[in-house]
Amino acid sequence: MAGSGDPPEGTPEGLPGGGEDEYRSVVFDESFVRAARIQEYSAQERMGEHARAVRTRPAWQPRTAPGHGPRHGALALVLVIAVAFAAAIYLGARPYRPPLDQRAEPLRTTVITLAPQGAVPGGKPADLYARSPAAQFRSGAAGVALPPAKRTAHFSESQVVAALSTAKEYLVRSALDPKVLTGGQVRPVRLLLDPDQLEQFDRSARSPADDGRHAATGWLVRFDPSEVALADPAPRVRGTLRVTEVLPDALEVTSDHTFVYALRPAGADGDTADASLFTVRRELRFRFDREDLRMHRAELVASHVLAGPQACSTDPAPEMRPLLAGRRATAESTAGTDPYATGRVTTPLCGTLAPGAQPSP
Repeated sequence: MAGSGDPPEGTPEGLPGGGEDEYRSVVFDESFVRAARIQEYSAQERMGEHARAVRTRPAWQPRTAPGHGPRHGALALVLVIAVAFAAAIYLGARPYRPPLDQRAEPLRTTVITLAPQGAVPGGKPADLYARSPAAQFRSGAAGVALPPAKRTAHFSESQVVAALSTAKEYLVRSALDPKVLTGGQVRPVRLLLDPDQLEQFDRSARSPADDGRHAATGWLVRFDPSEVALADPAPRVRGTLRVTEVLPDALEVTSDHTFVYALRPAGADGDTADASLFTVRRELRFRFDREDLRMHRAELVASHVLAGPQACSTDPAPEMRPLLAGRRATAESTAGTDPYATGRVTTPLCGTLAPGAQPSP
């Protein structure tokens, strides 16, 4: 038989201990009590005549801090709407500026052959240099001197130095590195180019063409190692570098350098075979955006090259083909040009090498 404190049928199954243990998980916090809509009268109040057991309380609202009542909330909403409206008017009044195209331009190349008027002078490299206009030129990379760097309107001095330094490195790798000049390598030059130009560069190196876009000699100076060899590992160089801000996000560096190479026939004894001089005038225009400056690379925009002594009948696009000591340009003319033909005209450009550009007798 159940005790006086237990339910008639004993403690319910699943509720150990029964009684008040059933309600131990229920918590009546202050907010719960305040939010109650029904309140029980006290025992004394219920003793009165016609007294009810409970009464209804007004709905409880949380207290608001001073200045945060309904009036201030409405004011804040009006301010938000006003700011949004003003911003919409401001943005609508600004002229639309389409984003700049950040892709690199294709390189434009011009390679002009210079033919000698007589036999090509020969001799020892040092004597040839001394008797030529290159007598005062400096050797190797020392001939590519950097000008003083000054900040521009939108680029710091360090960024200008970075553009000039990258342009110099390109000139050194593309016109002075023996591995590029006679070793057939292109990778040292390729590593310095903007990725957008790599496809054009690779096609120029693999399948060169004198079409104003894909002449390998527009990108670099190289000779056929089966025909010629360097008689002096340090070519003579002189020229200038100039930097200009062309856009708020772009610098341009213009280079104008003359490279003079002492060459001899491939396989010939350097002590007995006469050397000759070969001159290349390169005018290059580089462009650098901020990403190029950060990544130490360049966009080569334009390349104008004069090179001789060569024969006008040679194709200068794949590589330079110098006339060596004692040789003359033949009277052989280039292939005829048909003005009635359709498509791009690819007539080779040829000039005459001035006698004063050769070593004196």
